[in-house]
Amino acid sequence: MNIKDAFLLDPAITYLNFGSFGACAKPVFETYQKFQLELETEPVQFIAVNSTHYLKTSRKALGSYIHCHEDDLVFTPNPSYAINIITKSLRLSPGDEILSTNMEYGAMDRTWNHYCKQTGARYVRQPITLPLSSKEQFLEEFWKGLSPRTKVVFIGQITSATALILPVKELCKQAKEKGLLTIVDGAHVPGHIPLNLNELQVDIYTGACHKWMMTPKGCSFLYVNKANQAWVDPLVVSWGYESVMPSGSQFQDYHELQGTRDISAFLTVPQALEFMKTHHWEKRAAECRQLATEEAPRFFALLNSQPLAPLTDEFIGQMISIPLRTNEPEKLQRLLFSDYQIEVPVMRHENQCFLRYSIQAFNTKHDLDKLYQALENILKTTRLIDAA
Repeated sequence: MNIKDAFLLDPAITYLNFGSFGACAKPVFETYQKFQLELETEPVQFIAVNSTHYLKTSRKALGSYIHCHEDDLVFTPNPSYAINIITKSLRLSPGDEILSTNMEYGAMDRTWNHYCKQTGARYVRQPITLPLSSKEQFLEEFWKGLSPRTKVVFIGQITSATALILPVKELCKQAKEKGLLTIVDGAHVPGHIPLNLNELQVDIYTGACHKWMMTPKGCSFLYVNKANQAWVDPLVVSWGYESVMPSGSQFQDYHELQGTRDISAFLTVPQALEFMKTHHWEKRAAECRQLATEEAPRFFALLNSQPLAPLTDEFIGQMISIPLRTNEPEKLQRLLFSDYQIEVPVMRHENQCFLRYSIQAFNTKHDLDKLYQALENILKTTRLIDAA
């Protein structure tokens, strides 16, 4: 079977943007619809009787995959929701500092800024010099932002705009030695690069299953180690709060029982993992990383740019971000889609712009050839990109 046939994506579009919202594999989507049909066929049994068992089964599969206990996980619609749970629950005082980087996802920056304004705490976006040369360079620059007021470390494991894998394991170890709470945004990690939460020794972690794990949209998770679960309040107070039938885990009761909602997307995790196993996803992911990095130099040359880090597995997964000079990134993105039928993001981040391509199992060199030829033509026929 051609693996592209396993997806619902429009065959007329060259899809190089798996990193934004993923794409659901057909067998996983069918499982999703099966649960939705069951919900509508017998809502009371699904919600009031079966949902707890269904969710536990899915959490158990996910916990096995990312190496943690299933009761230390709760499902959330997206990582932003998960981080809102944490920021709202933290007992921050005026002057407390959250140490982060200047490469974090915009929604996360906004979340921290919002709660810092409410509490008087300070969100420190420590500047990181690009291109990165080594893990040691990153860690040295990051810890320059440490102060006696630092209480929390917050970092993305794979950045969004720059698409870099950051040395989170080393950072968590150092943060633990300094007595700091660690919170990691791993939105792009599950299904993309290996994740072992037991080895990572992180306090709090969030990841998306609807990106590289290929579940339906609205399936993410929040992990909190047992030492920190007691202070994590529900974002929505519902039946799990002061439950008349407690499960034995306040963390599960508070965050799992949220009233009437469609949990079908959460329940597809076992099928997504089965799909990956059946199609030898580790091997395919390795091939994707190889294609992404081998083809990158010609794009850097075309756009007169340079890599943001060494093109190795240490820093690069299945996404490559290419800095480019344009005053109209939104217009460039729309032109690539409307005139060339290429779905690829062109993003602003601070005072820079990046074109980021993602390589999934269905992508080929031909897809990148189309992108290259489109950019080549845009350079010749418009002034949208300055490659001088």
